[in-house]
Amino acid sequence: MNKAAVKRAFDLSLSLAGLAVLWPFLALIGLALFLTSGCPVFFSQQRVGLNGRPFDVKKFRTMRYFPGAASGSFEPGSRTRVTPFGRLLRAWKLDELPQLWNVLRGEMSFVGPRPEIRKWIEVYPERWRRVLAIKPGITDPATLYYRNEEEVLAASPDPDKTYRDVILPHKLDLYEEYVIKKTFLGDFQIILETLGRVVDKTRVR
Repeated sequence: MNKAAVKRAFDLSLSLAGLAVLWPFLALIGLALFLTSGCPVFFSQQRVGLNGRPFDVKKFRTMRYFPGAASGSFEPGSRTRVTPFGRLLRAWKLDELPQLWNVLRGEMSFVGPRPEIRKWIEVYPERWRRVLAIKPGITDPATLYYRNEEEVLAASPDPDKTYRDVILPHKLDLYEEYVIKKTFLGDFQIILETLGRVVDKTRVR
């Protein structure tokens, strides 16, 4: 069995197990979202995936409804529309849990470069072409490095420029390095480190 098949088997098994175990918890989050901010409970936004193919990434909705968001509108660092309950979900990364469905469908992997909207793909198309040779993921080294990205962008006088000219190029450095050096053991370590960061942040709060 080749590496890609091993990774897909791991993703499939873990996403099925995660959905089977967590569905009551996911249902409770959905109910809490409905009671605190109404519908829709889920947020779906088009991102660019493997080999440049678009797909809809799933999240729990953490912001007040905005019609342009699903088509790719993005305000770096903007937290003005984040709901109080959504802020808690973001802090503990619980808004990302619906992406288990994206993994199950084969659109994402547990570990891989985070999927971007097309606006930012078009800024550095050649670099993204190399990165998108593999599936995007829920977590990766750049996710760990920029775990406080929202705070950094919120503090910037020009968040859009900071993301485009500073954060995104560095993310692409990390993505390209991951594509070259990725291993199954390395992926497992990234998953453990991601879970550890979430637990530590929960303890602090």
